[in-house]
Amino acid sequence: MDYRLLADATAITHFVFVAYVVVGGFIAWRWPRTIWLHLAAVAWGFSTVLFKFECPLTNLENWARHRAGQAGLPSSGFIDHYITGVLYPRSALEEVRVLVVICVLVSWAGLAWLSRRRGATTTATH
Repeated sequence: MDYRLLADATAITHFVFVAYVVVGGFIAWRWPRTIWLHLAAVAWGFSTVLFKFECPLTNLENWARHRAGQAGLPSSGFIDHYITGVLYPRSALEEVRVLVVICVLVSWAGLAWLSRRRGATTTATH
């Protein structure tokens, strides 16, 4: 088995998951049933930050990297290694966290507004 490929695929999956936590609510504007998946992703994502739960994707990537003879992620984890200090300055961490929360809340508020509007449209046509 190519453990490096597994580690890289796990890192990509992790990036996609983090991106989904941020924008998944907006995706639900188009596909409203996906909101349940987004709620679960947000709950898990925020719990790993707030309560320091271990992420199975981080554990899988570390395991695969060690098997491939590479160093694993630092103890601070995936976001600190790949995102903080790379996509935004380390000094902006709190601001970025606030922006993520705002994105999630705005997406949910927009979905609620769209759902009411769709419901009103359906009621008006019957």
